[in-house]
Amino acid sequence: VQLQAYGGGLVQPGGFLRLSCGASGASLDYYAIGWFRQAPGKEREWVSYISSSDGSKKYADSVKGRFTISRDNAKNTVYLQMNSLKPEDTAVYYCNAQRGLANYWGQGTLVTVSS
Repeated sequence: VQLQAYGGGLVQPGGFLRLSCGASGASLDYYAIGWFRQAPGKEREWVSYISSSDGSKKYADSVKGRFTISRDNAKNTVYLQMNSLKPEDTAVYYCNAQRGLANYWGQGTLVTVSS
């Protein structure tokens, strides 16, 4: 399974971006998908999660109410809609796919929130 996160860029505080996590080699329907981020000089942290079974979603407290995770199974893509962006959201964002013992990471996409 090859994952690719894309959609990052430079945005002003208060702005929005939508990140996408696409896959080849497998259908993401069967995978739990997580979004993570790593800011400069910091450890990678978990941001959001969507299950493969019932579509349940979870969010880190730091993004709750601002970020929304969703799936489009027809496009084999998982999205992370990010609204009301803050400078502290600046990071490289990664998607992760997990099913049983299988665990895949994609290359990240850089999000910079700055005026």
